[in-house]
Amino acid sequence: MAAEKRLICASAELANGGPGHRFSISESGREIPAFVVRFKDRAYAYVNQCGHIPAELDWRPGELFDDSKLYLICSIHGALYSPETGRCLTGRCEESGLKPLPVSEADGNVYLDPE
Repeated sequence: MAAEKRLICASAELANGGPGHRFSISESGREIPAFVVRFKDRAYAYVNQCGHIPAELDWRPGELFDDSKLYLICSIHGALYSPETGRCLTGRCEESGLKPLPVSEADGNVYLDPE
């Protein structure tokens, strides 16, 4: 039986460079924190874990962008990540980017796609 898409949130909950929506995924029997944000009119989702150490990025739930609203930022180290790729751009993440999660939008909602 093929895995199905999983509803994350309504598309309207995400604004370009605005707060993200937190959710979790199941991996090896554990619940792992994740988030979805909107950047340049597209939704992007990642495991909520800095590439440097296993710490969540947001300083308050869903607050993931830096002041410029152009980069995702780790609240602990200040490492900057590309919202479009999760690639580490600067900071202690040293090329250890964010783990992307496949998402799509349909019928006014954001879905986690099966991997």
